[in-house]
Amino acid sequence: MSQLRQRADELERLGVDVLVVSFEAGPMVLAYARTTGLPFPILVDKERALYRAYGMLLGHKRDLWGPASVLVYLRLMLRGRRLRLPTGDTTQLGGDVLIDPAGVVRVHHVGSGPADRPAIDELLDVVRGGRAAGFRP
Repeated sequence: MSQLRQRADELERLGVDVLVVSFEAGPMVLAYARTTGLPFPILVDKERALYRAYGMLLGHKRDLWGPASVLVYLRLMLRGRRLRLPTGDTTQLGGDVLIDPAGVVRVHHVGSGPADRPAIDELLDVVRGGRAAGFRP
């Protein structure tokens, strides 16, 4: 999410509207938005209908807490981020979906864990009309 936040101006220039979807509501989602400095609107999907519709089901613990995830959290700590124990459902997979103005899904990436996210440059390549490796048009 920090890559998106850092490139918010560029996303706006390209006409990209970012919508963050969370299954957490109330104080949890407000705290997330506040601590991350999230500049994007958040849709709360308590029933997880969008998650299911896009195949973002529950992950396996080995993927969620494997070496790649630990590395992500170590990097955050090295940047001074104070980590807290999770209070929500840590098995819920997330992902990235890029939908063009005509309603066509251009990117549909279901992460296998918190460290599995496409690079912002790959997403922007798709927006600019390029074809990023590993993405389905």
